[in-house]
Amino acid sequence: MSEIEIKELTKKFRVKEHTVTALDHINLSVEKGDIFGIIGMSGAGKSTLVRSINFLETPSEGQVLIDGVDLAGLSEKELRKKRSEIGMIFQGFNLLEQKNVIDNICFPLEIAGVKKKEARKRAGELLKTVSLEDKEKAYPSQLSGGQKQRVAIARALASNPGILLCDEATSALDPQTTESILQLLKEINEKYGITIVMITHQMSVVTRICKKVAIIENGVLVEEGAVDEVFETPKSDAARELILEKKNEYLPVEKLKEGRNIRIVFHDNSSYEPLVANLILNFNRPVNILKADTKNVGGKARGEMILGLPAGAQLQDEMIEWIRQRGLSVTEVGEDV
Repeated sequence: MSEIEIKELTKKFRVKEHTVTALDHINLSVEKGDIFGIIGMSGAGKSTLVRSINFLETPSEGQVLIDGVDLAGLSEKELRKKRSEIGMIFQGFNLLEQKNVIDNICFPLEIAGVKKKEARKRAGELLKTVSLEDKEKAYPSQLSGGQKQRVAIARALASNPGILLCDEATSALDPQTTESILQLLKEINEKYGITIVMITHQMSVVTRICKKVAIIENGVLVEEGAVDEVFETPKSDAARELILEKKNEYLPVEKLKEGRNIRIVFHDNSSYEPLVANLILNFNRPVNILKADTKNVGGKARGEMILGLPAGAQLQDEMIEWIRQRGLSVTEVGEDV
């Protein structure tokens, strides 16, 4: 049985005289112990979705079941207890500035009625987990962004949750710090078996640690599957755009008005021949390399290349078939990459 099951989830907001549908009949299942990514551009509805998982947002329609329990059928007291089993971390850290590190971690335990001595013992253990033993008396203003997020993670783990919801938890961090936080989350998942749901707009976050991914666009679930499968052969326009990261200012941007652009993914079973050189020699026509990169997808290296093929539909089809015969995945990406 899935630990998190979302059935026909719909969320509508009333804005002045209009009704806005933030989520439209979402169906998702997250298995126990999984690291599940939910990705979409800004305004896609992913944050509304994650807040619906613990009923911080009450769905307009549909169901959210945790361990088979429908949250809509719980009393306020029962819902509060269920929420204590679901930790949450945010982009903005949400630490209490007037409390030091150890008191921030103890705070949810104090609210739950845990004795101070026991709470501080638990907080000390969690500081070791997030590698901040020497910062227990520091205040948030004295910490870096990465350290603040580590404190937030420790606080979220204080009540021994079975589920950890991460809402854009790395968006405010630099790439190196993001990598360290993702590694920490992966270690927590492996050590404690906690189910993690990652909400993000960055495909690099999903490919780094997630096992499965759901892609949300305009409140609609447009694609779902294993991360490596979606990365290799994205089926929706939203998936292709997120994988290509078109909005990333560091990627090259080119147009081939007369050509046809394709994306090739190399994996462990791919041929090791010099593909582009042999393609050019075989067809005696030039091929433009628009992008070449290697990414970490689920702990494995995946190479990707975007090629601009020369004009001529028949020639392009023959080139694509030639590449596929060598065991490579090929998808078209349009003119802009």
